[in-house]
Amino acid sequence: MSPVRMSAGPELLLLPLALLVLQEVKVENSTRSLVESDAEASVETARCSVRKKHLELQVCNSRPMRTSRCHGACVEVDSDTEAVANEGFKLGCISCKMRSEVKAEASVNWSFKASDEENFSPLYSYKNQYGLIMDSRFYKRLDWKGSKHTNDLQDGSIFISNVTYNDTGTYECIFNRTLNYYNHEYPTITKKIITIKVVPQFTRGLASILSEVMMYVTIIGLQFWLLVEMIYCYRKISVAGEEALRESAAEYLAIASESKDNCASVQVAE
Repeated sequence: MSPVRMSAGPELLLLPLALLVLQEVKVENSTRSLVESDAEASVETARCSVRKKHLELQVCNSRPMRTSRCHGACVEVDSDTEAVANEGFKLGCISCKMRSEVKAEASVNWSFKASDEENFSPLYSYKNQYGLIMDSRFYKRLDWKGSKHTNDLQDGSIFISNVTYNDTGTYECIFNRTLNYYNHEYPTITKKIITIKVVPQFTRGLASILSEVMMYVTIIGLQFWLLVEMIYCYRKISVAGEEALRESAAEYLAIASESKDNCASVQVAE
């Protein structure tokens, strides 16, 4: 056996091991690139979700505000002042507590002064979850529409059924509230005046019509924007995924080709 073949033998034995290590390094790098591409796709998906929720919140906020009693919210809204004859009408009277964490008790007293009268006369009283009609002109036509199942009243609204032209006039709503602190009680009085006009047919103002049109235009615009954002995010994620697959496929093909070339060189050397 010649010295040349003796020296070439160990190198040929170490060559497959080197090729195996190189292949493992290539596979590890390709796996790492796939993980990084998946992480980028996940981050992009999270960003799109945040944008979607933000837009949905804007759409919800653009709709008319409605007070939900289940959350304990209180918003003081002025009552309507135009009633339609022979229909029902709600007289709104809301008085919110400035300290919602303080327990309180309240009663509501309504008074009425017709258009041809000079003094107010008692109309309705609500206390301890019990209502009493005090004006004979409103018997069987008046219902309580305020806070229910509680003595801590914040909504003192009433509803008039079958409105007549004689109901035109001024209504006075008085909240008598007592705040119950730890060591003392603090009484407060809130008064609101509402002037009602009875008309044969309801007429909407120009401002009301324009505000409703703008509300719907805003809702539709925000929904279209949300759709565009979702399509953009979907396309971006799809392109990122396709690029990652192409890169990984190219790396696998390169590894296979290199392994084949190395095997061929080993056979030639032998």
